Amino acid sequence: MTAEACRVRIDLSYDGGGFSGWARQPGQRTVQQVLGDALSRVLRADPPVQLTVAGRTDAGVHARGQVAHADLATSAWLDAESVILRRLAGLLPDDVRVRRIGPAPDGFDARFSALSRRYSYRVCDDVTGPDPLRRYDTLWYRRGLEIDAMNEAAGLLLGEHDFAAFCRRREGATTVRELLSFSWARPEATVAEATVVADAFCHSMVRALVGALLKVGEGARPPSWPAQVLMAQVRAPGVPVVPPHGLCLEEVRYPPPGQLAQRALATRRVRPAPADRAPG
Repeated sequence: MTAEACRVRIDLSYDGGGFSGWARQPGQRTVQQVLGDALSRVLRADPPVQLTVAGRTDAGVHARGQVAHADLATSAWLDAESVILRRLAGLLPDDVRVRRIGPAPDGFDARFSALSRRYSYRVCDDVTGPDPLRRYDTLWYRRGLEIDAMNEAAGLLLGEHDFAAFCRRREGATTVRELLSFSWARPEATVAEATVVADAFCHSMVRALVGALLKVGEGARPPSWPAQVLMAQVRAPGVPVVPPHGLCLEEVRYPPPGQLAQRALATRRVRPAPADRAPG
C-alpha cells in the first residue's frame, strides 16, 4: 500500500440464500462481486475495488457480522462515511447491507488480524416444522434433540486439533484449528441453536460439526463419538454435512489496534499438527 492509498474496513451483513458464496466466480452471483461492483461505482474507483474478507462463506450461508477490507486511493475517500453509506444503501440489493465503512487502524487485515470467528446454527426439532417466517435460516430436523448430550459431546472437541475429519481438504492448506467454544441452547422451546467459536474454520467445518452433534442429540450416537471421529483425522463418511441455510457468521473479533500487525504475522504462520492426544 502506497502513501497515497488507505486501507478501509467494511462491516456488512447479508442473506446468503441468493448468493453462490462470498468469492467471485465466473457467471455466478456472489457477495464479493455485488459489493465490489457497488463500492467501485460509489467511490469511482479505478481500478475496481478488491476486497479481502474475514471469512469466505459458502453458498447459502448468511452473515450478520462479516468484515472485509479494501485498499483505496486516498483520492477516492473524500466523502463522509454517512454519505458513502447512504449511496451504498441505494445501490446495493436488499439482501446485502454495509453497516460501517471507514479507515482501518494501522496493521489491520480483515482475514489475518482476526482473533476468532463466531457462527450460529439454528435447528427446529418440532414435528410440525419451523416458524414459516424463519424457514430460510432454520433447519427442520424431524427428530427430537437432547441438548445435554450434545453439549457433553461438544465439550470433548474443544482445543487445538487437526480437524481433517470434519473438513474438506484444500491443497496446501492446514486443517489445524483451535475450537474455542462450542455449545447448544434453546432460545425457543422448539429451536436448538449452536454457537461455535474458533480462531478460524476449515471449509464446511461448522456444518460437519453440527451434523455430528445432531446424531448425538437424536440418540443415534453416544457423546464420545464425535471426539473419536476427530482423532481419526480422516474425513468421516458417517458425518452428515448439514445444509447451509441454518448457518450464520455472527461476529469477527480483533485485538486492540496496537496488536493487529503482530496478530496478522502470527496467523500467517502454518501451524503443525498437534501431537496425537485425546481431545478435551
